[in-house]
Amino acid sequence: MTSEPYGPARALPLDAGLLSPGWAGSPVASATGDGAFLQALLDAEAALTRAQAALGLAPAEAATAVTEAADATRYDILSLALRARDGGNPVIPLVADLTRAVGARHGPYVHRGATSQDILDSASMLVAVRALGPVLADLARTERALGRLAAAHRDTALPGRTLTQHAVPTTFGLKAAGWRSLVLDARDRLTAVRDALPAQLGGAAGTLAAFGAYGAEDPTALPAAYARELGLRAPELPWHTLRTPVADLAGALAFTAGALGKPAVDVLTLSRTEIGEVAEAAGGGSSAMPHKSNPVRSTLVVAAARRAPQLAATLYGSLVAEDERPAGAWHAEWEPLRELLRLVGGAARDAAELAEGLRVRPEVMRAHLGLTGAAIVSERLSAELSATLGRAGARDLLARSAAEGRPPHEVPGLAGADLDPTHYTGSAGALTDRALERR
Repeated sequence: MTSEPYGPARALPLDAGLLSPGWAGSPVASATGDGAFLQALLDAEAALTRAQAALGLAPAEAATAVTEAADATRYDILSLALRARDGGNPVIPLVADLTRAVGARHGPYVHRGATSQDILDSASMLVAVRALGPVLADLARTERALGRLAAAHRDTALPGRTLTQHAVPTTFGLKAAGWRSLVLDARDRLTAVRDALPAQLGGAAGTLAAFGAYGAEDPTALPAAYARELGLRAPELPWHTLRTPVADLAGALAFTAGALGKPAVDVLTLSRTEIGEVAEAAGGGSSAMPHKSNPVRSTLVVAAARRAPQLAATLYGSLVAEDERPAGAWHAEWEPLRELLRLVGGAARDAAELAEGLRVRPEVMRAHLGLTGAAIVSERLSAELSATLGRAGARDLLARSAAEGRPPHEVPGLAGADLDPTHYTGSAGALTDRALERR
């Protein structure tokens, strides 16, 4: 007998993200799932037949038939995955199933002249383009929220920290403006890469020979027609072993993960119990300690940022792809690329929620400025004394005075010196204003 919330036995999803809370349930999770990849593969096959029909290499009726059959819900994903082992990729069994679905009359126009890598590479680029849409939307949410924080706290002073110790005062506005700058850098890189992702079409060894054999007067016109059907960039050359598009995508995704990781790791530091200068809007609970409110959004973003470089490294390693089509290098790309898209998609979602709900505590920041007394403005005091004592002499005098416990206003030459740390934030306000001009 069962009881809620367990309920009766039922079929389980193939990949729900049970061990991946960073991306589970995100828009990118559905955009990169097995169903999304299967649909992209089918879209690539249908686009190929349409492109050939547009150039008079296939009947319009065949293009229509293949397009109508290219519906992922009609195919058994698990069966395709298992049968993919025979040929090493899922395109081979999919072509067989799609050909049967189209029927004997138009089946010969399915996949005609292409190789499996043409379809899988083009589908991967389609998946990337579709996944980057919600990523860029979440980056826009994040930068807007950080911009509001920077403007609101333009002059909110807090201790600057270098090598974990108090340095000189800075402002939270400048810190948030820096975070926003990284997010905008990530946006620009991802946008440029997305807009340059190409279709793949070269045939068995990248020569387009089969398309000429099937009657194309100018086979070199076909890749551009194919790219138009897919909404991707036309390739200059078949890139079966010229993996610039994948490497560029990997680099932009890894950078984005790191750019989002910087504000997240700062929030983890500043939200520590003994610091408490910021807090997430709604922290996560603990299974053992009811009092805790953990910075879960920041934690998940940082986890993604720590994993992304290694995934990108695998994709960069696949640049070393032998011959005209490689064994292993291409195959090694599929899972890391999908995982990178998922990690960055989840991190962008969590970063937006983090930024939109971040609670800032100026009063705690102000209190922390006093922890080191006048030492936090010792740079300023040293500059004032340097005019008469020189830099080395000023430094020695301040160090001796601190060791003796003498307050700065008793140090010769510092009577009446401004010791308010909020008055020593340099050009933080102007730098924040400048950063916020960027759109």
